[in-house]
Amino acid sequence: MADTTQPETPESGESAAQPSAPEAPAKPPKPSKDEKRAERLARQITAFATGHGGSAEGQIAHIGRGSVRIALVGADGEWGVLVAPSQESARRAAEIAGLTLQDAFDGELAAKVRTGPYEWARMAGIQLGGPGNPPAPAS
Repeated sequence: MADTTQPETPESGESAAQPSAPEAPAKPPKPSKDEKRAERLARQITAFATGHGGSAEGQIAHIGRGSVRIALVGADGEWGVLVAPSQESARRAAEIAGLTLQDAFDGELAAKVRTGPYEWARMAGIQLGGPGNPPAPAS
């Protein structure tokens, strides 16, 4: 049997082939404030890694109300610290930068840290009566 289906006809004067207007490209959503912070931290992590042997490892730790520390150790043993507003932004920054995160700042990560003369003098000064914290006020 032959197909007897008729093509649809336009109703009440509408044309069969209406040219559609080109759709404007959808604008990407604006990044949130947290995402912007994470991206800025990621750039800083990447710059640190680039300047210290090309790679870095890190550890994230809560340091107080609304603050999280990202401790960084470069491939050359130099270290640094960044502060993030939340665990989420710190982890997102590490993910963006490709930072290898360790669970704790001990063992292999701590063994990679190279301390310089400033750190040794500061540590010795505190222990040996050198410049340290001022005494507490008498109450």
